[in-house]
Amino acid sequence: MNYPTGSQTVLVIAAVIILAGLGYYAFNGTDQRTTAEHVGDAISNLPNGVDRAAKELNDKTPAEKIGDKVKDELKK
Repeated sequence: MNYPTGSQTVLVIAAVIILAGLGYYAFNGTDQRTTAEHVGDAISNLPNGVDRAAKELNDKTPAEKIGDKVKDELKK
């Protein structure tokens, strides 16, 4: 059997730590938009409906933003 060498093990552990950090940020990161950006996004979404525009006024995590983008693309 071929077992991974020490350097391969270190690379795998580093990759797992990096992916875990990115996942943590995606689900717990804060929304960095200013109030003006929230309002601007809401105004630009008015053609999609008032309820959709109102959702833009809330803070969202990066994961929620990605989910919104996926839903929008699936509707097309």
